[in-house]
Amino acid sequence: MRRVAVTGATGFIGRVLCARLRADGYPVSALVRNPALAADLAAPGVTLVPGDLDDGDALQALLEDCDVVIHLAGAVRGNSQQSFDHTNVRGTQNLLKALTTRKEMPGLLLISSLAAREPGLSWYARSKYQAEQCLHDGPPDLDWAIIRPPAVYGPGDKEMLPVFLWMARGIAPVPGDPAARVSLIHVEDLASAIVSCLELPRLQHHTFTLDDGTPGGYDWDEMAAIAGDVWQRKVRLVRLPGPLLDVLARANLALSRALTYAPMLTPAKLRELRHPNWVVDNEEITATTGWQPRVPLSKGLEELRDSQP
Repeated sequence: MRRVAVTGATGFIGRVLCARLRADGYPVSALVRNPALAADLAAPGVTLVPGDLDDGDALQALLEDCDVVIHLAGAVRGNSQQSFDHTNVRGTQNLLKALTTRKEMPGLLLISSLAAREPGLSWYARSKYQAEQCLHDGPPDLDWAIIRPPAVYGPGDKEMLPVFLWMARGIAPVPGDPAARVSLIHVEDLASAIVSCLELPRLQHHTFTLDDGTPGGYDWDEMAAIAGDVWQRKVRLVRLPGPLLDVLARANLALSRALTYAPMLTPAKLRELRHPNWVVDNEEITATTGWQPRVPLSKGLEELRDSQP
């Protein structure tokens, strides 16, 4: 069984992935900034390696006896192109540099984002696209694959969770066109898809997309209807005023630069949220690995409903 190294292990997706890997019997090492805050990873047997993507010695320790690296670490908040590039691009470059020093190069599975499909939309999208290009421009003998998830939700999620909790109260806040379509995937399905890639003999430079199996994704009416069925109430679409969002995003960006924090809502993020088509399918990953999603949105929302106090 392959020995796996993981970056970004303490994040929303990383914690679920590490638990899944250990449950399936994979030996796992994880790069963590603060081991004291990662005790839940160590408990099931994950080996913690202190450090980050700027620490060459830590990366070498992470790769010791490793067969494949799952590169999850990434910045999702920032107030400039440089703030995203530092982690998403330079971090990937640092990892590749460490990989190329190994006598036998481990494989690399980059967990990117569907946003990389539209690099002109935002700083984040551009940084994820450029991170992917690092692999394309890297050593030709490096065995790699890229996974581009759409919006990911589930336990521990901080981005989609507020939207679904508003739906539980009967309101679906819509930042753009209600007819815009989006694919979704539950974090457990994403973890199982990643594991299915580890079972391939070689990664062979694939770029995979994946979703929850709903053809054509969802528009806002469809998501609201499913949420209404789960919570047994009418969910009303409320389109957020565009000019107001623009003002709030610009103000938040300016304030973040003055106070040096990493904002989520920025003009660049609004362009992502307003994009009309974030739809993908599972055709290639299913044909290559046999993976199939198991958690439709209705089931995912039922789990959320049952977990709320």
